[in-house]
Amino acid sequence: MTSHRSIIAIPFLATQPKLKSNIGWPRKGNLMTILILEDEPIIAVDLEEIVCSCQYGNVVVAATLSDALRYVAESGGDIDFALLDLQLGRDGTTSLPLARLLMRSNVPFCFVSATTEAIPTDMNAVPQIAKPFEPAEIEAVLPLAA
Repeated sequence: MTSHRSIIAIPFLATQPKLKSNIGWPRKGNLMTILILEDEPIIAVDLEEIVCSCQYGNVVVAATLSDALRYVAESGGDIDFALLDLQLGRDGTTSLPLARLLMRSNVPFCFVSATTEAIPTDMNAVPQIAKPFEPAEIEAVLPLAA
């Protein structure tokens, strides 16, 4: 039996919003929406906690490519930033279809993956963080919060 994690949208308040981003991603609306696509629940929770400690807005966590694509379609693409695991599950599924969609939509994202060497060369300009990661590495790529 395969476990299935639902998409969760969580509004949160940052205790200390960032004043600057190291990369300077633009913001689409009043509240920032950050999508996390990660199939490992413990890593997803870690990423969510890091983002919540730094940002003010919404965090959307998806465990499968289909959940993430469904969220993007249903939200009308209202995403400011995404953190994407490259390899999803043991069946060979990757986040590349979502990454390409985000690129076409000019939505910035970062790969957070144990297999950064497998990221296609046409995505070399995309920020990449190797697992295991330090919280400061994730914080450094997050968009401006306030």
